Amino acid sequence: MVDRVAVLSDVHGVLPALEAVLAEPEVVAADLVLLTGDVAAGPQPVATLDLLAGLGDRARWVSGNADRELVALAGGGETEIPDPIAPWAAAQLTPAHLERLAALPATRRVDIRGLGPVLFCHATPRDDEELVLVDSPMWRWEEVLARVDTSVRTVVCGHTHMPFTRLVDRRLVVNPGSVGMPYGSTGAHWALLGGSTGPAIQLRRTMFDTEAACKSIVDTSGYPDVEAWVDSFVRNPASDLEAHAVFAPRDGR
Repeated sequence: MVDRVAVLSDVHGVLPALEAVLAEPEVVAADLVLLTGDVAAGPQPVATLDLLAGLGDRARWVSGNADRELVALAGGGETEIPDPIAPWAAAQLTPAHLERLAALPATRRVDIRGLGPVLFCHATPRDDEELVLVDSPMWRWEEVLARVDTSVRTVVCGHTHMPFTRLVDRRLVVNPGSVGMPYGSTGAHWALLGGSTGPAIQLRRTMFDTEAACKSIVDTSGYPDVEAWVDSFVRNPASDLEAHAVFAPRDGR
């Protein structure tokens, strides 16, 4: 059992946002850094993967749909990701990067003080691109979590880039939001789990200099359309209402 886990999801190759979160004292002190997928599909994939690999065994990785699709693209396959940065990012990765991504598990289970067994996944425990939202119907959540072991009382997911916590039939579901491509506000969103005192679940946001981050990404990325990309995803992220309008028709309602 571990005391504290920092959960980082959907970094999407935005190195300045990742660096800002990793510098947080609570993240530095955490026993584990749990990465719930979609790490590298973005403007700085190599530097992002290398920085996270440097955490060694303290980092625990889960595969996301974008990680899986980067591996497929690098092998000559196709992708359903609409953002054209994905094929570019896949082409930047080395065989070692691709081997790491290809080997990632779909879920991980960690015993955390104050929470007990916690299941980590990217989208849902059964599918890395399935959509469920904070206001998805209870029947939908019950369906998604039906095969989760009854001993697991907390499930942590990502994928939608919007942070929330909610109860589902006595289980707590947590989404830390996105480090690199947040919907709803600027800053890098993450979560802190565990501990014997204080809240066992904290949704956190790390602010950083957005303009400096955009300049750094533009100067170092190499992606041909990087200026438009950072303007859309770093400088002016979509609102949660805009994202919800896109996602809601796909969550079974």
